Amino acid sequence: MSVSIRSERKYLEILRILKESHEPMGAKRLSGLMAERGFILSDRAVQYYLRYLDELGFTVKVGNRGRILTELGIAESERALVDERIGFIISKLERLAFLSSFDPETCTGSIAYNLSIVREEDLEGVASAFDEVIGAECGFFNTYRIVDADSRVPAGHAGIITACSVTLDGVLQKVGIPARLEYAGRIAFSESGPPEFVDLIGYRGTTVDPLQLFISAGLTSINRLVATGCGIALANVREVPVAARSQVEETIELMKGCGFVFPAGIGVGGFNLVERPYRLPVVAFTGMNLVGNSIERGFAIRTEIGAGSIPFSKIADST
Repeated sequence: MSVSIRSERKYLEILRILKESHEPMGAKRLSGLMAERGFILSDRAVQYYLRYLDELGFTVKVGNRGRILTELGIAESERALVDERIGFIISKLERLAFLSSFDPETCTGSIAYNLSIVREEDLEGVASAFDEVIGAECGFFNTYRIVDADSRVPAGHAGIITACSVTLDGVLQKVGIPARLEYAGRIAFSESGPPEFVDLIGYRGTTVDPLQLFISAGLTSINRLVATGCGIALANVREVPVAARSQVEETIELMKGCGFVFPAGIGVGGFNLVERPYRLPVVAFTGMNLVGNSIERGFAIRTEIGAGSIPFSKIADST
């Protein structure tokens, strides 16, 4: 087998899928997920790649359940072809937006979600931190779901599912509005004026999720915001055609009726965003503000943004 295989996109996608799965995966399941990402490979072809990864020491077979990445494989997936990873984050989020089927008129269908993992002994404190953000209306949705029967949640831990804001992009696309997720940013609230962005990172030029980057760097003050109304939270910026403004506003009102939160706004306004002809920015808080508040309060929490899709009823009916 030629080492040139290591420069192929198929090889990289298999590494990425295995890294994201958190559980052993066989050739049949890998073939289906590869097809969702635009790579049509037979089960036999996937087996060819997996044998090669075994030989390199990047994967190991777990009985009849499939393969997982080794420590060496995880390291390879993180460093392999950085230029190939540029755009991976936005591609993943756009795929989730496309796959979501939420209908704001009936409050039914599936939404994209984030999955956070916390220690069981921290769950009560983390839930309290989540509730603070929800009460201050600077999250994306007004509830969350605690799960423990999930293979991705290790022993001694609990999982928390929160709505991912790319659900908005999916809803807009389903009603015919070409929404394009552009930036993640830090948005500052003060008593002296309207909210303004102090930093923006473009989704299409990064190999890491900007929201997690802002949180891990300690560049938020969400805890202060929920306590005093002044502080720095996180929001996403997507763009739509100017002509779609009224339809976007109608759609957002419907989503608010289902429990989604949109206190930020539409248009350049006081957000100090650059005005672009024929394009209108739509600013919405992200569910990662719940996570950020927890981390600011000292809790250890690991979150996968865009972890998958879930029926809306499973999170809306949570208590």
